[in-house]
Amino acid sequence: MDVWRYRDLLLMFVKRDFISLYKQTILGPLWFLIQPIFTMTVYVIIFGGFAKIPTEGVPAPLFYLLGILTWTYFLDCLNKTSNVFRENQSIFGKVYFPRLIMPLSIVMSSLVRFSIQLFLFLLVFIYFWFTGSDIGPNSYIFIFPILILFVACLGMGLGMIVSAMTTKYRDIAYLVAFGSQLLMYATPVVYPLSFVPEKYKPIIAANPMTQVIEGARFGLLGKGHFELMNLLYLGVISVVVLFIGILTFKKVEKTFVDTI
Repeated sequence: MDVWRYRDLLLMFVKRDFISLYKQTILGPLWFLIQPIFTMTVYVIIFGGFAKIPTEGVPAPLFYLLGILTWTYFLDCLNKTSNVFRENQSIFGKVYFPRLIMPLSIVMSSLVRFSIQLFLFLLVFIYFWFTGSDIGPNSYIFIFPILILFVACLGMGLGMIVSAMTTKYRDIAYLVAFGSQLLMYATPVVYPLSFVPEKYKPIIAANPMTQVIEGARFGLLGKGHFELMNLLYLGVISVVVLFIGILTFKKVEKTFVDTI
């Protein structure tokens, strides 16, 4: 309820975050599209061309692009929320407002960027669809917004836990920055889950982001494998992580000014 009373401030922070991303750049919001296009091109050349990693019959640009966009949204929520206390120390020490607004604004501004990038995915999808590629959505396309909601919960929850811990232990910030890069390779961004050897598959499948990306590919492209039990698993993990994140965040927000 307290956050709702400050919704105008929340929207102001969302607008500020969105504009500040590419303020004073020549290409401006075009960077929203340039970054995934370049990343996708590199992945197509290296993982699709040199490494010959299969894509389950999905055109390589489409396969990598969906993984890149989904993973980047998670990473944005996690990394930016992880720095909330340190980067807003001066504001938090002077003005009262529900501190939860800051991580919420990060998740929402990143969602705006993700939505714009989905338009790029749609264009690529239409191109390959009309050129005869064996792809197409199925009924699981309707759970895609739920998957993205769970991504936001995971990124925000983990980010708030890290943000609270870094008020005392700065090393954790470096560990998260390094670890998140490694985590991408434990997530099927550049390979399908079916490509993983059987003995490692349970480990990779336990990663919640694996279920997000596999679910998105199955619903939007009709490739891979995904069941409602996977969605249930993802939902439980996301809610628990977000709940712990909020509790940790609210506990530290009262005392972090004395320790940071």
